[in-house]
Amino acid sequence: MSHNLLAGKRGIIFGALNQQSIAWSVAKRCIEEGATLVLTNTPVALRFGQLNQLAATVNAPVIPADATNITDLENLFTQSQELLGGKIDFVLHAVAMSANMRKGIDYEDLNYDYLNQTLNISAVSFHKMLQVAHRLDALADYASVVALSYIAAQRAFPGYNDMADAKALLESIARNFGLVYGREKHVRINTLSQSPTRTTAGSGIQGFDDGFTLADRLSPLGNATADDCAAFCVMLFSDYTRKLTMQNIYHDGGFSTTGAFPL
Repeated sequence: MSHNLLAGKRGIIFGALNQQSIAWSVAKRCIEEGATLVLTNTPVALRFGQLNQLAATVNAPVIPADATNITDLENLFTQSQELLGGKIDFVLHAVAMSANMRKGIDYEDLNYDYLNQTLNISAVSFHKMLQVAHRLDALADYASVVALSYIAAQRAFPGYNDMADAKALLESIARNFGLVYGREKHVRINTLSQSPTRTTAGSGIQGFDDGFTLADRLSPLGNATADDCAAFCVMLFSDYTRKLTMQNIYHDGGFSTTGAFPL
């Protein structure tokens, strides 16, 4: 059901790849709530993913951009304002990748070149995105920026590997940039710690299926789905959360505060 919570708002969605992506669900829900969008991902992801299919479905332009590349980001924010007709009201950062995880390299044996790549893509890209938006004054007053995180930023989870370090850095960037951007432009910056979700990236985590099932059983409300996450993102992008910033918000059915007993 649409309530037009984002009527007249302009947004940029980073990271949609296919129908399993949380960013895909967020984009569709934002359109349903009255927003106009620009979709973006790396040129490689555009070749191997299905983003153009989503773009046709929601009638949104696609601007290729590597989120770690300052020139690409400058072009993205400049073109997005031109295409959408004004400053950007909300941004979703759903960008993450770990070569160490993909190659099955254990945390104690990390390849440091891969680690630097993980941190750059999954966290430093968030700082670069915010820095470019700040320099270009591309975000509207009281704009909302959300990055997807995970509870492994605070707790040790077997198999989550160096991505846990990246998520911890991501959340720190949200707090520190949120302080600056909030004072200057009332821009809100938060991270959303989502339940285990069956995405292309998530399903590649060692032991994901067991972790997904355990979290679902322990959570009093069960795991939050991608559609649940999309609905919550809409609220974070809306004017109903104009005083919420610099927070890491657990959207996990209560898993983060539930103790474990034999089930």
